[in-house]
Amino acid sequence: MKSELFYRKLEKCDLCPRNCGVNRLMGEKGACGVANSPVVSSWGPHFGEERILVGRGGSGTVFFTYCNLKCVYCQNYEISQLGIGKEITVEDLLRIFTELQDMGVENLNLVTPTHQIPFIVDAFERMEKEIPVVYNCGGYESVDTIISLEGFVDIYMPDFKYSDPELGEKLSGVKDYPRFALEALKVMIDQMGEPVIRNGVMKKGVLVRHLVLPGFLEDSFGVIDLLSTLEPKPLVNIMAQFYPAYRAKEYGLDRFITRDEYLKVVEYAKKKKLNLIEVERWLRWL
Repeated sequence: MKSELFYRKLEKCDLCPRNCGVNRLMGEKGACGVANSPVVSSWGPHFGEERILVGRGGSGTVFFTYCNLKCVYCQNYEISQLGIGKEITVEDLLRIFTELQDMGVENLNLVTPTHQIPFIVDAFERMEKEIPVVYNCGGYESVDTIISLEGFVDIYMPDFKYSDPELGEKLSGVKDYPRFALEALKVMIDQMGEPVIRNGVMKKGVLVRHLVLPGFLEDSFGVIDLLSTLEPKPLVNIMAQFYPAYRAKEYGLDRFITRDEYLKVVEYAKKKKLNLIEVERWLRWL
């Protein structure tokens, strides 16, 4: 069983590139703050995700508590940084997945799953899964973990936050973010190949999100340069909804982005021939 492999990794945790090395099976906690049981904040059909994920039934999101990143501007910081959520069992998690599937959602959308993968895979091994699984992560992933997830994930949806390693360390607390994100993304694309969309709903593939930060357009251009090297090209959602959440103002991120900033990033992405989605939605937002 693949879950046994992942549980063994918890003995000296290396699920993500942080490689904390703590024994989570014995209750120790590393940077992510989770030990040996699932911790979940909320779940339910979600209609605010990308249209190709929402379809008619909504995206069946499960918000996992805590995160392997420490983003100072996280809009879900109560969950990812402050730890709002409840410790549950794998049986509870299985029940959540099954209830969502029975509701008729389009997919099971795992939000910040990286540090809780052993419990997730354990639940999936006990389940009759009938809908796609979305791996909705921050992009800071271990290649070994992504390789081991083959067969459990249908849609990878990573962020690609930064092209500048120093910016990644300053704003998310991790070194070498671009290198790890790019290496993991290449493996995701190798697993998935070309995106598969049926009746307007994504069934398989890779969808990359990039949030434009105010005043950091050059970093966004760098992200686009990295994404333009990938083949086959993933879908890309360049997002405009930044606002000064959590500790953002302490780091000079004290305003929304402008329409002009967003358009400059989008035009550069078009020049690099990225497969953009949701642009009109964000322009209406601005």
